[in-house]
Amino acid sequence: MEFLAYHRDRPGSMPLRDALIEAHWSYMDGFAEQLIARGPTFDEATEACTGSVHIVDLPDPAAARAFAFDEPNYQAGAYRDVLLRRWRNTLGRTMWDHPGLLTEEAPRTLVLAFGEGAPADLTPPPTHTPHLIAYGPLLADDGTTWLGTAAILDTPTPTTAHTLLTPTAYATIETHPWAPGGRR
Repeated sequence: MEFLAYHRDRPGSMPLRDALIEAHWSYMDGFAEQLIARGPTFDEATEACTGSVHIVDLPDPAAARAFAFDEPNYQAGAYRDVLLRRWRNTLGRTMWDHPGLLTEEAPRTLVLAFGEGAPADLTPPPTHTPHLIAYGPLLADDGTTWLGTAAILDTPTPTTAHTLLTPTAYATIETHPWAPGGRR
């Protein structure tokens, strides 16, 4: 089962995150084989961290909750909240399989779209596929109830990221500058 965990930073928590960087990376190293994507999000000026996203393959919702809430930054109070949802890897690959991920300095965006109404955008749009690093529906713990869509893509602007989805299918679409994370 695949899950998306988005830990949002508590304001002013960067010194704490800096102090815990090795503990965070060591913790994530324990999940290296299960990680599909990982990395920090930033403010629009891409200067300050605003959170940390991890997409991970785990056995069940209980393991996902343990993964999200045992994380050292969460335990120390660096995060204000956590979005934890089932997710389906429609690309069937990890971020490390994306061409140019670690060699290109392209702007990248995390898109979180929270749905309303009938499920939409269950498969990646072909026109965006070369730019997609991760893509899939956000689901309830039952694994079938559609709650929205989450994607990470190479994109020059957040406006470009909005063209990825059917805007009328969502109550809210968030975009966050993102960078690949970890030491992998």
